[in-house]
Amino acid sequence: MNLDGKKNILRYGENPHQQGIFYGDLEEVFVQLNGKELSYNNLVDVDAAINLIEEFDETTFAILKHTNACGIASDDVLVDCWKKALAGDPISAFGGVLITNTVIDVETAKEINKLFFEIILSPGYDDDALEILKSKKNRIILQKKSYNFANKQYKTLLNGIIEQDKDMKTVEHELKNVTITYPTDRELEDLLFANKVVKHTKSNTIVLCKNKQLCASGVGQTSRVDALKQAIEKASNFYFSLDGAVLASDAFFPFPDVVEIASVEGITSVIQPGGSIKDKESIESCDKNGLSMIFTGIRHFKH
Repeated sequence: MNLDGKKNILRYGENPHQQGIFYGDLEEVFVQLNGKELSYNNLVDVDAAINLIEEFDETTFAILKHTNACGIASDDVLVDCWKKALAGDPISAFGGVLITNTVIDVETAKEINKLFFEIILSPGYDDDALEILKSKKNRIILQKKSYNFANKQYKTLLNGIIEQDKDMKTVEHELKNVTITYPTDRELEDLLFANKVVKHTKSNTIVLCKNKQLCASGVGQTSRVDALKQAIEKASNFYFSLDGAVLASDAFFPFPDVVEIASVEGITSVIQPGGSIKDKESIESCDKNGLSMIFTGIRHFKH
């Protein structure tokens, strides 16, 4: 870990009583076009947002809160992406971090400007769009640069530092259908979309998606069943129908209970790593209830 870069004293750390410092050159990553100085938490959220959006080639908009996506959608038209992402959880979106992989136009800026948010990141802004977004002087507006990030991650703990490879693994060429039923083309698109989102969500997590839109997620739970129940309740609160939705899990199912609950809600396809000694029970439950299930062979714990 290189600490020889620029030393940036932050307003404070994770909480006001903690000092925060960033070592590195933020100008390599983005240009700040508006707003107040970034804080420790801002930088943590920006890092999570960039890592998430870089999974997507199609036009995509995401809204993050405490490093988890509370809304994300892909579509042909940017303003439609925004509206679908916001619909995922308009309550949590308040004060959130917004990111897209597409230049922001005036129509989208007008819609975004209706929401109070902390930060927005984009590869670019139309001139009139930028003026609209600058209407709030403290709003942090960042123009993201193309940058190849390090493939190592570090964390301090106990009396030392741990290092690991960044989770860069993709699954497109390693998918294995394990059920009688196969996912439709639309379901497969949604499964891959959901798996990208679940990869960047705190464990234990369950992600529910439909038509390349996040319907809901259950995040940071101590059981996968609790994560699913949280996601189902959240989807219901924001009037999403889960008929035909897909489910992604960051790790395998130790029991068939997740599949059984999902089938009752109308979920039709599942993507998960596989590898449990009770995989057969989950597969049999899918077959019994007409669900398709894909194994990726790749776990995505995120602690």
